[in-house]
Amino acid sequence: MEIPSGVYDVLTDSRTVIAGDRVQIPFELDRALYEQVNKVLKEIGGRWDGRTAVRAHLFPFPVEEFMRACLATREFPSRFEQGWYPTPPRVVDEMLAQAGIREGMSVLEPSAGTGSIVGPAAECGGIVDCVEIDERRVRVLREQGAADRVVEADFLDLDPLDCTHGYRRVLMNPPFAAAVQHVKHALGFLDDDGTLISVMPESVMWHSDRATVEFRELIALAEGTFAPLPDDSFAPSGTSVRTVLLVVDAEPGGPLPTHGWHQRQPRQLDLFAST
Repeated sequence: MEIPSGVYDVLTDSRTVIAGDRVQIPFELDRALYEQVNKVLKEIGGRWDGRTAVRAHLFPFPVEEFMRACLATREFPSRFEQGWYPTPPRVVDEMLAQAGIREGMSVLEPSAGTGSIVGPAAECGGIVDCVEIDERRVRVLREQGAADRVVEADFLDLDPLDCTHGYRRVLMNPPFAAAVQHVKHALGFLDDDGTLISVMPESVMWHSDRATVEFRELIALAEGTFAPLPDDSFAPSGTSVRTVLLVVDAEPGGPLPTHGWHQRQPRQLDLFAST
């Protein structure tokens, strides 16, 4: 949801204190503007504490990093949405530890947000391409300059065959409500000997719908792993959703529908047609 301009001005005012678990506005607002600010902060998960020693909106998570990402794009995920939750630094660190990115290694981030993964991956020496659907976040990514290429698009609309190469690493934190669909699509951009690392909601471990069951079977065939993340991993991003970290390695001729697999399909079809 978009942050109203008046609320944005208040939250970016140099007098406003955003630190730890609180947002404190030590100056007077007119009633209408206060109601707007209060509504946004409550939607994010804060509550007003009017005690003399506090007088701030308190959050059940460290709010500074999250607010910085929201203000960069002038939008926020409300507590009723299942969409964009910036990847907290501790989770990014774990992803990078699993990724083992080396200098010059090609990396894809398919749902880049405001660059929580892109920047650190580039600092490790990765040549990072990223995809982001929201034009405001795209502007932020381009201004940061960490990515080699920023594509403004719905990742699910991109065709792996339009890409000239697979990526050695795919690092992603997809929309939780469509995580399986996004990860399956991302496999098509993975190099035949690459590694995909993705945050996913814990529900991927037990949902019984056909798509999720088939996805788990595919990951098992590839000997991938789902490692539970600490329960509060995404608290800094304003959600208590429990998450796991998927790590799966591809191999030539393996079970994953990688970029190389997609490239081979037209030839296989042509051979079939010629018989």
